[in-house]
Amino acid sequence: VLTLKPYMKARINLAPEIIPSAEDGVFPALVATIKDMAAKIIANAGIMPPEAVFAIRNIDNPVFLINYVCVNFGLNVQEKQRLLEIDDILDRGYQLLDLLNKEWQLLEIKISIENKAKEGIDQQQKQYFLQQQMKTIQEELGGASPEQDILDFREKAKQKKWNENVAALFEKELKKLERMTPHSPDYTTQLNYVETLLELPWNEYTKDNFNLKNARKVLEQDHFGMETVKERILEHLAVLKLKGDMKSPIICLYGPPGTGKTSLGKSIARALNRKYVRISLGGLHDEAEIRGHRRTYIGALPGRIMQNIQKAQSANPVFVLDEIDKVAADYKGDPSSALLEVLDPEQNTSFHDNYLDVDFDLSKVMFIATANNLNTIPRPLLDRMELIEVSGYTQEEKVEIARRHLVPKELENHGLTKEQLILTKPVIEHLIENYTRESGVRELDRQIASLMRKIAKKVASNEPYNVQLTVDDLKTFLGVPRYTKEKYQGNDYAGVVTGLAWTQVGGEILYIESSLSKSKSPQLTLTGNLGEVMKESAVIALEYIKAHAEQLGIDSEMFEKWNVHIHVPEGAIPKDGPSAGITMLTALVSAFTKRKVRKNLAMTGEITLRGKVLPVGGIKEKILAAKRAGITELVLCEENKKDVEEINASYLKGLHFHYVNDIMEVINFALLDEKVRME
Repeated sequence: VLTLKPYMKARINLAPEIIPSAEDGVFPALVATIKDMAAKIIANAGIMPPEAVFAIRNIDNPVFLINYVCVNFGLNVQEKQRLLEIDDILDRGYQLLDLLNKEWQLLEIKISIENKAKEGIDQQQKQYFLQQQMKTIQEELGGASPEQDILDFREKAKQKKWNENVAALFEKELKKLERMTPHSPDYTTQLNYVETLLELPWNEYTKDNFNLKNARKVLEQDHFGMETVKERILEHLAVLKLKGDMKSPIICLYGPPGTGKTSLGKSIARALNRKYVRISLGGLHDEAEIRGHRRTYIGALPGRIMQNIQKAQSANPVFVLDEIDKVAADYKGDPSSALLEVLDPEQNTSFHDNYLDVDFDLSKVMFIATANNLNTIPRPLLDRMELIEVSGYTQEEKVEIARRHLVPKELENHGLTKEQLILTKPVIEHLIENYTRESGVRELDRQIASLMRKIAKKVASNEPYNVQLTVDDLKTFLGVPRYTKEKYQGNDYAGVVTGLAWTQVGGEILYIESSLSKSKSPQLTLTGNLGEVMKESAVIALEYIKAHAEQLGIDSEMFEKWNVHIHVPEGAIPKDGPSAGITMLTALVSAFTKRKVRKNLAMTGEITLRGKVLPVGGIKEKILAAKRAGITELVLCEENKKDVEEINASYLKGLHFHYVNDIMEVINFALLDEKVRME
């Protein structure tokens, strides 16, 4: 039996639509706007076929157009229902236009995003094609591509002797380089860092030559004298030979300019068969010059220490730090403090350069520092170095240096042969005595070069000249002598005593002159451009004499009636230091007592108010100056005896030394009982 289910029946009526009147001008404009907006959306959205635009353009019935757009555009059901419920066609048109506007705004944003994405893809494609073209061009020209560079770096890294830490760091930095595009601003910086790591000599050493005879021969060939320095180098080589491994010493050669401190480094490198590098520290004021710049800075570089190690391609070169006493400090840091790590054998096994940011072993490097004045070197830095004094040369040494080294070198430099110019020993001695005044041989080298130029002109012009030069020829070529030899001036006057002084250019003799003049208000006058320490020595000398007047045979009333004047000649030259203490005291006692000073006598030493004589420095230079001036008797402090014993015995011939501890010993030896007139 068929059972029928209940159902609903209804009767409907179409809702009346309110159509605008034909006279209303707003409705046609609204319909035209809807038609244009719909056509624009269809053309750009791609959701309907292009023929739909044509269909919309050909619909003449405005009500049908509005209903057609409502039905066929991508509106959701709720929006379509809301539009259907609007009976007024004009209101329905406004609502439809509002929805179309929203749809167009979303469509514009979508189109903009798609265009940007397309531009990005196009730019990447363009870069890719350009990179491929560049790669092809580089391969055609024989250049390496970035990929080939990475392969080459890895191949070179296999040959390096670095430890695991450095190897891991290199691989990390190389991978970072590999990820970078060559057009990145940081690519070049990273590339330079990787290349620097590869070019450094990690645990790569040259083999030392342990032949001590050969080392001595090389040192003797290149430098005359310097026995202490040569012995120190040979000792180091001997220890290396026996032990096989040793932390290199930090040697500081100090002394006056022109004595061969810098050139000695080359000779040491040649003797040890090591590489030679040198940096000048004079005027250096930026700490980054030693430790390097951090890689975060543009144009960062390793410090000059690591740059020169890289240049040497050896981790054990002879490294000369020239003019270490002239390092300056300013707001950029203190380079001398940065050198503390470099020059400390306990620390330089792991020297840290800011650019490398990894430790490097400098313990096998033989550092040799040079300096003229130790007083300007900071004490902590000075404490890390082994000090070796390179004193000035004697006249005999200068003659040998000129004959063996300077003359042959300048002959070659000026295109002359040994047959075209002969310099005899007496002529060289005259040249040294009358045309130079120095501890070293730089000025001597310049004078010889000047002489060579004059001879070269004669040879080139075919003018006659003496092949074997005479003393008179020197005057013709070089002019009148510039300096007069320091000579002892006798002991005809009381109150004049010869002292010994040390200067930057070597030792010199100086005369301490004293005189007395009557006055109602006695005072001590000091002239001769004296420094504070030297003035204090004069005051101490006078006070000691006053306190021991009776013992010295001086009437104490003289101090109340006589002015005391002390003068040191050559007032244009500044003089300072305590070395002239006993000389001033002896001159004053001679002036007060009118006792004659011993002939051919010179002295040096510091005094105290108690009458003690203290040791002074620069003994070798002072002794050489005394010998040049014709002095035969020297008074020194007992404690300076050790300094004299270190001097070559050949330099001391004809000299007699008298060692004292007390001022009375000086007076008793230096002053004779014979009375002389005052000047």
